Parts: sequence; structure tokens; C-alpha cells
Amino acid sequence: MRIFIVEYITGGGLADSEPDAGLLRDAEVMLQALLGDLLERAGVDLLVSRDARLPALPDKCAVYMPRAGGDIWLQWTDCIRQCDAVWPIMPESGGLLERISELVLACDRRLVGCSPAAVAITASKHRTLELLGQAGIAVVPTYRADGEIPRLSGPWVLKPDDGVGCEGIRLFSNHETLCHELRFRQRHAGWIAQPYLKGESASLSLICNKGNAHLLSVNLQQVVQARGGLKLEGVQVNAKPPGGSGCTGLAKTIAAAIPGLWGYVGVDILLTAQGAVVLEINPRLTVSYAGLYSALGLNPAEMILRLLRDGELPTGTYAGSCGVNIALEVACVA
Repeated sequence: MRIFIVEYITGGGLADSEPDAGLLRDAEVMLQALLGDLLERAGVDLLVSRDARLPALPDKCAVYMPRAGGDIWLQWTDCIRQCDAVWPIMPESGGLLERISELVLACDRRLVGCSPAAVAITASKHRTLELLGQAGIAVVPTYRADGEIPRLSGPWVLKPDDGVGCEGIRLFSNHETLCHELRFRQRHAGWIAQPYLKGESASLSLICNKGNAHLLSVNLQQVVQARGGLKLEGVQVNAKPPGGSGCTGLAKTIAAAIPGLWGYVGVDILLTAQGAVVLEINPRLTVSYAGLYSALGLNPAEMILRLLRDGELPTGTYAGSCGVNIALEVACVA
């Protein structure tokens, strides 16, 4: 099987501009982990889109370097048609992941990822949390920034509805300061406001298939306040037992609510005194993926390719598992 690996930032999506250093760092962590996992598997050939300004990839990978100034989507279409399957790693923001997913299916190639419909849902935090709430899942209260926001005590968070990670997040000490910022509501169309809840920042690493899910790990996120917003400094992968905090049941309920979720899916949550509360769903690889092989002692890419081949989710727990730290400041796994 020949697989086209296309990550937006490292793959030339920003070839005509300078990428954000933090987003580039995160993208490289995910890409390098995936390539390492896939290169262990016999019978897989890789074609990888690569920005010519970045360091070379392993010799075992065939590399396509997009032409600067050319239509990147036409170039990626040519790459897609040369392969049997496509594994996209793209942000949901701006419709990028949905677009590449639709393109793969239009080219009649196998998509190693969530359906375009599931991506469209999860690209909007407001829509996602509204749907999950209707399914009885505990979610962070979420309000459109250009609509009515209830007067709740405590700090507030303002963020883009389709933002990635901590990008664009702003913190406000109370409802009054938030509303002062939002006095010109039209400026914040496409943004959401959420009360800042107390709890441990965490995430779930799942493998999903047709309304069901297997929980790989519960990860703790080192999120700090910085420059009036939030910053992710690192992740401790597999930091808590997967069966704890009701996360196994939560994973299955999420998958049932959005049955188009497929393959690796990350879910950002808060572990509060009342239990886990969902913040957002990432229908693609997340930084936590980079620590899974070391944490579980099993190759997660192999699990997903087996799912692609046989349609069966992994089962069981991982006796040899341990916690693995990913320090994003230096982009390394320890």
C-alpha cells in the first residue's frame, strides 16, 4: 500500500508565507512520530509532502516538494492520485481538513481519517458541544460571542469557534470585562465565549470506528496562562489509567454521537470535581499521538492500518504502559 502523508504546515501549505513557530513545532512533532511508526510496518510505501525550507525526511520516504507560487491543492491532487490511501494531518480551521478529506474521496482513494461530515461538525466548537450536550455528555457551557452571554461569576474565555489548540484564546477576569471587549459584537462573529472552569486540563486519545471507540490513553496537558491567553507547554501521555474518571464510557458516548469519527481522534477535556467535561474534539492526530508508542509499547499507526484493513477496533488494555512526557518548548519526547 502506498500512503500519501500530507501535513498542512510542514507539507507546503504555507510555502508562500512564514508559518507560526509554535504551530510548526507541533506539526513537526506529529509528523515525525507518524512517519517513524509507519516506517516500521512492512508493505507500506510513503509519499510525503514537504516544504523545501524544512530539514530532510528519512531516506525511506519518497518526498514531494510543492512548487512555490503554484496551486498547492492541484499539486496535492496529483500526489493523491499516485497513492492508494491518504493520511491528512491538517487543522480543521478554515475548512482545510474537510477540503482535503473530500478531495481524497473524490479521487476514489482511501481516507485514513474522519468523514468530511464529522470534520465539518467538529470544526465548530459551538456546534460540537451543542450536539454532545444533546447526547447527555457534560460539556463546557458555550455561547456565541455575537449573541447573548449570561451573567456568570468568575473568569471567562474568548476564542475562535474554529481555532486550533490555544491559538487566539483570550482570558477575561469577569463578565464585565468580557462584555466590554464584546461591545462591538460584529467584530467577534465566529468567536465563542465560555466560563473558565476549574479542573485539570487533559485529553483523550481514541481510535474510533462507526459509532464506537477504543480509549488508548488519558493525557494531562501542561497549560499555562501567558500574555492574556493560554499556552500548551507539554503533554504527559498516558498520565492516568484509561478506566479512570469515566473516560472509557465518555469515549464511547462521543463516538456514538458523531459516528463519522474514524481512526485517531483527540478529545480535549477538563477533569473537574464533578467529572470529565468536554471542551472540543480534534478529528485528526494531536501532539499526544507522539508519545503513544513509548507509553503503550504498541504501534498506534499499526492499529489504525489494521482498522483500515479489517474494520476492527483494538481491544484490551496495555500491561506494559507508562507515562511519557512531551515537552513542546524543545519538541522532544522523554
